[in-house]
Order: sequence, then structure tokens, then C-alpha cells
Amino acid sequence: MLDQVKLQIYRYIQELRDERVEKLFVRIPFGKMLRSKLILQIAPSKEAIGLAAMVELIHMASLLHDDVIDEANLRRGKPSINVTFGNKSAIMLGDILYSKAFYELSSLPAPLPQIISNAVTLLSLGELLDVELARSFNPDIDRYMDMIYKKTASLIEASAMAAAQIAGKDTRRYGLYGKNLGLAFQIVDDILDITQDEATLGKPTMSDLKEGKTTLPYIYLYEALDEKGRERLLSLFKKELSNEERSWLQERLRDTKSLDRAKQKAMQLGQEALECLDKEDERLRSIMTQLIDRTY
Repeated sequence: MLDQVKLQIYRYIQELRDERVEKLFVRIPFGKMLRSKLILQIAPSKEAIGLAAMVELIHMASLLHDDVIDEANLRRGKPSINVTFGNKSAIMLGDILYSKAFYELSSLPAPLPQIISNAVTLLSLGELLDVELARSFNPDIDRYMDMIYKKTASLIEASAMAAAQIAGKDTRRYGLYGKNLGLAFQIVDDILDITQDEATLGKPTMSDLKEGKTTLPYIYLYEALDEKGRERLLSLFKKELSNEERSWLQERLRDTKSLDRAKQKAMQLGQEALECLDKEDERLRSIMTQLIDRTY
């Protein structure tokens, strides 16, 4: 059914009747389509296909804006739109995708538009908080968790809630599953930024710290280091790392078990999510397990 979601997305783009938009849009690589998989698993129906396509447009729009803010050169291993066509084109394409998604959402029955649009507001607030936190090293776990909930997990949570609404299921339980799925997804992403190579990630290793993102492994590392170690860690924030500095970080992250703690946090969130599900929801259990155990 994911192919049907992609076809619906292309239909939405073609309805805009603008060759420039089509030219830009085909340069955006599709990702894992986690939100669509979640929606279709909870509510396998024609209505869910349309909803998934709208959510994917919103997600793509947010990534276009995110790449401009982060000055990113790559997106999923390919040159980002902002690098190839400029920041203005990336921002405007993002605005167009947002607008088209909201236009289509407006045709859905309540409370579906409200569920999704509220998540987009949270997503934008999360992006703003991410920008604020990037000004200096953030050792506060609560602020980090608030940011990743708003920026990443809120739309995944809303996707699960909206799908449950379509299927006549408990929106609260499925919303909690989606929220924890999103939180775990982001934490695993933050771990992979440290542990995987550029070829696997589609972006440079340890790019988060250079971009001013104090992710959970670095917060745990900060807590575990002595004063001298903390001073060195802070000196590497938003810096182009040398091989020696990268090796120092990776060794300390391993020795202090900061990476292990972050993985355990993701697993804890995953377990809490699975406790919300009925025993027959094996596919949703599989989605969570695969997400936590993934290597890319």
C-alpha cells in the first residue's frame, strides 16, 4: 500500500499544475515512510492512503525547512534542495507542500484535520526550540525530550491517533504508542549519528554535534565526565572535528556507557509503547522492534 501512497502524493503534486514544483519535488528522496506505515497498519483503507499522503507532504515540508535552518548539504545521501536550488526555493517548496497538505486535510471529517494541524504547530514549536538549544551546549534532558517530542514525535503521535480515529479504535492508546515510537525513533537516530559511517547515514558522522545538536548520548556523556572532561566536550561543540577529537569522543561515549544508556532509554520507551497495544497487534510490535534495532 505504500506504493499507493506515493502515487497519491504525485497526484497531489500534479494537481498544482506547476512544472517548477514538479522539477523540485522529484529531487526529494523518499525516506522510510514510517508515518505512512503506521497509518496503514492501524487503518488499512482508502481513506488512510489519502491521509498518509497528506502526512508525508507535511513531513517533507518540515525537512525542507530543517535543511535550510541546519545548512545541510545532504538529505538521505543526496544533495539537499537548498544546496542544489538555493534556500529560497527550498523554503517556498516547503510552504507549497504544507499548503497543499492542509488544503487536502480540510476535506476530511473532524477531528482528523485538528489532530494533524495541532501536531504541525507542535512540530514548528519544536523546530524553534531546536534552534534555541543550538546556541550553547544543552545538558538538560527534559529540554531535549521536550524538543524531540514536539519536533519529531508529535506528528507520528498524530498519525497514529488519526488512523485510530478512522478505524474506530482507541485514539488515546494508539496515540501513546505513536508518541513513544517517535521518541525512540529520534533517540536511535541520535545514536546512529555517532556509531555509523557516512556511507550508511547519508551524511557525515557526528554531524549533530557540529550543527549544535546536544543529543541524548552527549548529555549522558556530560553527566559522566569529570570537570576536565566536560571542558573538553564543551570545546568540541559546533566545531569541525579532527580525527583525534572524533576518536576521543567515541572512546568516552563507549567507556562511560553513554551510548548504552541512550539505547536503553529507547528500549524503555518502546516497551511502554508495546504495553498500550493488544496482543494481536503484532505488526505494530514488529515496527517498534525494527526501529530500535535498526542500523541506518
